Amino acid sequence: MTPRSFLLTPELADYVRASSEPADPVVADLLAETAALAARGEASPTYQIAPEQGTFMQLLTRAVGARRAIEIGTFTGYSALCIARGLPADGSLLCLDRDAGWTGIARRYWDRAGVGDRIEVRLGEALPTLRELPAGQTFDLAFVDADKSGYADYVAELHPRMTDNGVVLLDNTLREGRVLDPQDRDDVALAELNAALAADARWETVLLPLADGLTLLRKR
Repeated sequence: MTPRSFLLTPELADYVRASSEPADPVVADLLAETAALAARGEASPTYQIAPEQGTFMQLLTRAVGARRAIEIGTFTGYSALCIARGLPADGSLLCLDRDAGWTGIARRYWDRAGVGDRIEVRLGEALPTLRELPAGQTFDLAFVDADKSGYADYVAELHPRMTDNGVVLLDNTLREGRVLDPQDRDDVALAELNAALAADARWETVLLPLADGLTLLRKR
């Protein structure tokens, strides 16, 4: 079972998905394999973004005309698949992740979908890898879905590497509503980041109540 927004009833979540573009066989099989990992206790179900979020991200990638993208936190590759499908044929996506097993699953589905040649995976700790990248304006779109306490550092490092009007997407920025009453370090980190970004003149910011909260930043 793939995650749904904590803001939706099961019935309304089903309606949202039925009213969005349906998953094709590649996506359906990837979501099923990832759900099986979670059922066996090999991964948290919260690592997987909701299907409607993936569809939105694919549409957004295409709509903003992104050609070069970066993802921090790839897991089994569904979000990367959506972004890559939104890129043009000569576009590129750089994925930063620590787990060769999960990204190995991802690679199978990327290749099956015909977008594997657009995606590069770099394994290791994301922040040092990000800092090693050239500081010039490189990426049109970024998606961050990794350690929540590290989001502020990721945003800081992404800023000089984003093109003008580049878009950064931050996942889980509502923390199932716990940003109103933080319960752990990650809750506190995202509550503080949400407040800081809303006041940061470098970014145009909106937090959408999509899935577990999806923040969109546009570099001014």
